[in-house]
Amino acid sequence: MEKNEKKFAGFRMSGFSMLAVMLLLFVGGVWLLTQAMPVWGGLCLLLFVLCLPGFMMIEPNEARVMLFFGVYKGTLNDNGFWWVNPFYAKKKMTYRARNLDIEPIKVNDKAGNPVMIGLVLVWRVKDTYKAMFEIDSQETSGVRAVPVKGGVVAVQQRETLASRMAAYQNFVSVQSDAALRSLAGEYAYDNNESSDEVTLRSGGEEINDRLEHELNSRLAISGIEVVEARINYLAYAPEIAAVMLRRQQAAAIISAREKIVEGAVTMVQMALDRLAAEKVVDLDEDKKAAMVSNLLVVLCADEQAQPVVNTGTLHQ
Repeated sequence: MEKNEKKFAGFRMSGFSMLAVMLLLFVGGVWLLTQAMPVWGGLCLLLFVLCLPGFMMIEPNEARVMLFFGVYKGTLNDNGFWWVNPFYAKKKMTYRARNLDIEPIKVNDKAGNPVMIGLVLVWRVKDTYKAMFEIDSQETSGVRAVPVKGGVVAVQQRETLASRMAAYQNFVSVQSDAALRSLAGEYAYDNNESSDEVTLRSGGEEINDRLEHELNSRLAISGIEVVEARINYLAYAPEIAAVMLRRQQAAAIISAREKIVEGAVTMVQMALDRLAAEKVVDLDEDKKAAMVSNLLVVLCADEQAQPVVNTGTLHQ
């Protein structure tokens, strides 16, 4: 992601040093007033009041976007207690990661089947310039209903970090919905024809990486980075879930039958070879066919076979 953010290069000083200077201004202003020098005393106290808004504290993974009468002067992200020109507007920003859980939505996969798909992602602000000036967060700064005589009136509240981050989260949520729909349309839910085809169900990390790339490409304009994105819910839509379940059950039964038949044939061949090798009994082709038939019935039957004991000869 190309960053438009730049480091703040304006004047700044330690907040503790400035506290000492302001204490001297306050004490000196009071002393000058008591010495019948109101002009100089008032000037010192005025400077004291004007310098108060210049203090700010920056915690780890936080920053301040510095504006001087609407002009972007850079981003200050050095931790500590600082004092800057009080005429700077200091917009608070955070680099801390946040979770977003997208509720399952109904989309059509590559084959046109309706599926329910949801995701969870971790995102954070990477470029404070784009995040501050490319996304309109003013409309989400909060509208408070104030009761007045004869009704209520909506009052726009001041924009805060919480409201700004809520606006970013809403932007990420909308773009995540669009990315999820686009991704689901490129892949089938499951591979019914080709086992080599990458599907939503079997794609695993490849699908998640594709989703993360799609999200980052959509959010690049906003200065927001997706750290991790994972599909956390995937199922057929309710209207076709029963039909698809029967198809999956049929496929599973066929696969199981193939294994059973393969094992039964191997066991029958082993039995015939052992009988012939150890010369237990001589069997002609008819008797071998009857034996193979009986063994396959016993080995492939769904239920336990009920043997019939022949008390006569083999020919009866």
